[in-house]
Order: sequence, then structure tokens, then C-alpha cells
Amino acid sequence: MAQTNFARLTDEELTIWSMDTWKAARNQSFVSRLMGKDSNAIIHHIDELTKTDKGARAVLTLVADLEGDGIAGDRTLEGNEEAMKSYDQVITIDQLRHANRHEGRMADQRSVLNFRNNSKDVLSYWLGDRIDQMAFLTLSGVSYTMRNNGIARIGSDLPFLDFASAVATPSSNRVLRWNGTTDQLSTAGATSQVTAADRPSWEMLVQLKAFAKETYLRGVREGGEETYHVFFTPTALAKLKLDPTYMQNVRESGVRSNTGNPLFSGASVKVDNLYIHEHRHVYNSRGATSGVDQWGSGNDVEGCQVLFCGAQALGIADIGNPYWDEEGFDYQNQQGISVGKIFGFLKPKFHSIYTGQTEDFGVISTYVSQEGS
Repeated sequence: MAQTNFARLTDEELTIWSMDTWKAARNQSFVSRLMGKDSNAIIHHIDELTKTDKGARAVLTLVADLEGDGIAGDRTLEGNEEAMKSYDQVITIDQLRHANRHEGRMADQRSVLNFRNNSKDVLSYWLGDRIDQMAFLTLSGVSYTMRNNGIARIGSDLPFLDFASAVATPSSNRVLRWNGTTDQLSTAGATSQVTAADRPSWEMLVQLKAFAKETYLRGVREGGEETYHVFFTPTALAKLKLDPTYMQNVRESGVRSNTGNPLFSGASVKVDNLYIHEHRHVYNSRGATSGVDQWGSGNDVEGCQVLFCGAQALGIADIGNPYWDEEGFDYQNQQGISVGKIFGFLKPKFHSIYTGQTEDFGVISTYVSQEGS
């Protein structure tokens, strides 16, 4: 039986394979469901380069509110106009690659085509999963040297990506801690201050929403309403679901599948204009060693960094389709397939006229405990 030689596929066939792979990766990626082409999206998706005096770059633009109070009555307006302030955020891009290689025809005992199909499946999942990991790390301001469960990432090339150096810790007015003892948000936002009692609750969500509005964190406009998206680990969300007030509000608001909403799929619920999501890659300290490098004063608290997101919380530059290469080794006895993708992440920052400081534009981090009941 003749075997298909991937290297001899036409350009059109290669393009179809690349697009199918990227489609599969996007379908398997959670964050891709939150992408939008404009500023009214949690993740601002840029898929083309902008020509600037420094060359072609991936640029995300933030527009700040006006500061002036305007002109009263017939007083002269001409000459007193206010210039709009915008902040161009340049997203650095780089490529990430991976590959599969089988041992040979006798070891594999399958056609090259079957190997290719299986390779596409696993590489698509790998690409979507790493996109999710890096997206949540970038939102959290956690270095790519760490895994999303608080363990150091050993032997990884992710820290060598050009955009890895742009990962920035949460700004001072965008990081909080939930104090479960007093049921209050604390501006003393540090993982070392988390206690086992600081489990998430309905009161935390209510106060977070008020804090977001009072600090001018712009939500996503949806049907004339301003909405926000809140991300928990499955364990942290399980603690929230043990709060009877939260569950009562969910029941009264009516849980909806929201399958028709282009921003996300049906695993999330909406209550009080807050979309509540769970994902295993939300940053947490479950994998860290208790008493050594977990959270709290004794480094022994399993915690979660809850992400409260508004519009343009994250930017992604997604340039072109993935590219595929197949190579034969040992007189074509062994086949290897590699996939690569050029993209980049950035958590946008701007100078806030309300705090007078440079702030994360669209995300508030809140440290909570995910221990006990």
C-alpha cells in the first residue's frame, strides 16, 4: 500500500492542514472563547500587524477617559478643547514549536497518514493548552518559570519566549485579598497574608463588583448592560458553591447555559451581571509544598488568585496560521511532524486619571484560600 508523503502535499493542502490544526487548537482553548476583535472583549484579539515608524508591530490601543469638565454657557470653547489620551501597547511576538516522531514503520505498523492524524490531535491539544496556561499566567502577573499550580517549571522553553519578559505583577490598586474573618476586601493584597479562613463567598463578589466600578474598571457591554467575568479554580469555585447566599442568588437569577453567547460555552453561569467561570489553569498554590512555598504566614495555605476581568484585560497577537513541517529520517523509515505558531500575550497597562498611577487596565487579582469548608 502506498504511503502519503506529507512533504509532497500542495500549498493549498498544507494550508488546510494548518487551518484545521489551529481551529482544533482554538476549539480546545478556553481563552479563545473570550476573544474579540475590538475593545469590547475580555481578550482583545489582534491578528494583523500595524505599520509604525519602528516597523510592523502588533499594537493594542487603550483610550483613557477625558479629564476636563468642559466649558459652561457661552464661554469660549475654541482653544480649550481636550486632546484624547490613548496608550499604544505593543505586543511582542515569538514562535512556539513542538513535534512528534515515531520510531519507524515496523514499530508503528500504521500508515504515515494515521500517524499524521494522531499527531494533529495531540499537537492541537498541546497548543491550545499552552495558550491557556500562558494566558492565565499573564493575567495573574506570574512568570512563565512557574506552572499554574505553583510549581516551578523545570526544563521549559516558555521563559525564553520574547514576550515572557513583559509579564508584570499586579499593579498596586488592582490586587486585593479577601478577608474571610471580617468578610471584607483587604488592600493588603499579598499571598503571605492569606489565611485558611479566606474562602470566597457571595459577599466577596458583591464587594469586588463595587470596587471595580468605583475604580473605573470598564466592563464588557452586553445588551446594554456592563458585565464582568470572574475566574476561579475548580476547587475555589467549589468553596464558593458551599456559600448558601451565593447558591440562593444563582437559583433566583436562573442558571443559563449561554451556549449562544460567542464569548464562552455553557459551563459558566451569570448572576448579577457577573459571569462565573472555572478553569484548572487559574493560578493557585495547590502543587506547592505545604510549609515551604504555599501561601500564608506559615507557607501552608492552599490558595487561588481569583481574576475579576473587564474589557481588554488581556491582549493577544495572533499572526497567521500555524505552520506544519514533516521530515523523514533513516531513508523515510521514521517520520517526524512539527507544528509552530507565532503569537504573543500582553496584560495592558495605562496611567489612570483616578489613581494617578500606572494600573492594570482590565483585571483585578484577589487572593483567597481554597481550603476547608
